[in-house]
Amino acid sequence: MRQLERRRASLSAGLKIGDRRGCCQTLEEEDVHIPFAQESLVKQWSSMQNVMDRNQEKSEMPLQRSKYFLNINVGGTLFHIACKAAARYPVTRLGKLAIYTDPTKKLQLCDDYSVQKNEYFFDRDPSIFHYIFHFYRSGVLWIMDEMCPSNFVEEIEYWGVHLKYSQRCCRILFEEKQDELSENLKIQKELEAELEPLESAEQFEGKCLGQFRKMIWNLIENPYSSVPAKIIAVMSSLFVLISIVGMTLSTVEEMQHKAGKQWMELLEMVCAIFFTSEYLMRLISSSSFKKFLRAALNAVDLVAILPFYIQILFENLDEGDTLYHEELHQMENVSKLGKVLKLIKLMRIFRILKLARHSTGLRAFGFTMRQCYQQVCCLLLFIAMGVFTFSALMHSVEHDVPGTNFTSIPYAWWWAAVSLSTVGYGDTVPDTVLGRMVAFGCISFGIILNGMPISILYNKFSDYYAKLKAHENETSLSLKLSRRFRFKERALRKLSECCRAEPRCHR
Repeated sequence: MRQLERRRASLSAGLKIGDRRGCCQTLEEEDVHIPFAQESLVKQWSSMQNVMDRNQEKSEMPLQRSKYFLNINVGGTLFHIACKAAARYPVTRLGKLAIYTDPTKKLQLCDDYSVQKNEYFFDRDPSIFHYIFHFYRSGVLWIMDEMCPSNFVEEIEYWGVHLKYSQRCCRILFEEKQDELSENLKIQKELEAELEPLESAEQFEGKCLGQFRKMIWNLIENPYSSVPAKIIAVMSSLFVLISIVGMTLSTVEEMQHKAGKQWMELLEMVCAIFFTSEYLMRLISSSSFKKFLRAALNAVDLVAILPFYIQILFENLDEGDTLYHEELHQMENVSKLGKVLKLIKLMRIFRILKLARHSTGLRAFGFTMRQCYQQVCCLLLFIAMGVFTFSALMHSVEHDVPGTNFTSIPYAWWWAAVSLSTVGYGDTVPDTVLGRMVAFGCISFGIILNGMPISILYNKFSDYYAKLKAHENETSLSLKLSRRFRFKERALRKLSECCRAEPRCHR
């Protein structure tokens, strides 16, 4: 009787017809046979097999795989990378690890090496290494938006992977984010330098009269150091306001009489004495004379006191001229000196800039102008282009009209500037239809031009002001905590001294 047979599990078309060894097997052969695709994964089962064989097989598997794979342990996370895939990029760290045969060179590439496990240990971020691992598998470096650009660049530079392996769209977005982050860090440093004083308390150590100069420096430059320093800061701002009010009232007709002039001169003298003493105290407490002269706020302080002394100098010269010159020449000199004195007195208006020393808003405004100088220059350029263009158009349209004010292009500049700023004084207006059309175009261009930079400047100003204010609050809070800590130390020291003195009294 014919023996039972079973068909082959594979339906391959490459089998020859009539070849029974390949297509059909007996039941005994079928029990032993395993398809070629599973021969390396499935082992024939035997209940009498030695357990040591299994342990030997488990111990041989890592050694067998280590010939073709790199076992990478990154921060406690294990990765297996094919040596062939890593060797495709020989410039990278793992590529060198796959190519090198010298164990000493391999140990120089990693932080540690486990001989038993055949693992190379790297003390790096495993979350970012997932992208490096994907790069060796696919050849493309992926970048996620939530990653820190500086940290990611530091990691890929360590592994030797260049950013050029990423997709162009991802690389452009990443570089924009990186530039934005570096710009923010630069602005943050400049903001901190804006609030930090020119000197520090440590610079007075070991110098002549160091403690005395340090005390003066804290009174003048550090209003949060003590109550007298706050009083001096408030007095400085009050004297600036009083000086500006006095300069304003000196131009009123009711104050032009003799008594009013005397009061204004007395007020000016008191303000000048206060500003001079303040400037000298800053000069004495400065550790570097060159650095002191380079500071912008110190230059403002000098400009605030110079008009008073220059005025006194010119008045003395005027008295000397009256003794040695004739009356005609004397009148000419007096008129010239009067114009110079008016110009010098006008310089007192710069005293209001002294408020920037104690005003966070003025500092933020000045910082915004320095950071946005390119936008401001572009705005001025566009305004100049608009003034020249529309003034030339208006002159070409209106110059033939009798009695027109647009007799030349320079005469039309004032009209163009007023129209671009959308002020519209109405002192000069076009008469023709074409002139009014040109005026409408000029006003429309001015509206668009004025609306463009306002939002940018305002957003940056509000951002800088918030950062300056937050930094100022942190500084004041740290000083308050340090003063409280010093007070507790002094109290504990006094208490310990009293406790030591009591036993002596009993004796």
